[in-house]
Amino acid sequence: MLVRRFVVSSLVLAAGAAVGLAQTPAVAAEGTVSVFRTEVESLSVYENPKGCHKLPATAHVLNNDTDGPVRVYGDPFCLGPSVTVAPGYGSHVAPGSGSFSA
Repeated sequence: MLVRRFVVSSLVLAAGAAVGLAQTPAVAAEGTVSVFRTEVESLSVYENPKGCHKLPATAHVLNNDTDGPVRVYGDPFCLGPSVTVAPGYGSHVAPGSGSFSA
């Protein structure tokens, strides 16, 4: 009986934490994310990015000049594995179908 109460209590706490996280408002990162494409194209600049952004097809390097981490994904929907780019750092990105979220 004690084990059952523990399991039920744990599930209730976990569900409450999940609801609390789901209700947390998303806050846009302050600053810019710049994406270098090619030498003949201008930079793609994202001001105060919030949510998921598909990278340009010719993206080559992402630079994080925001106040928070940026996650780079290999797919266009910000799903699956990602690489975290800390503020003030950059990362090579695979051309084609990647995305980032801030």
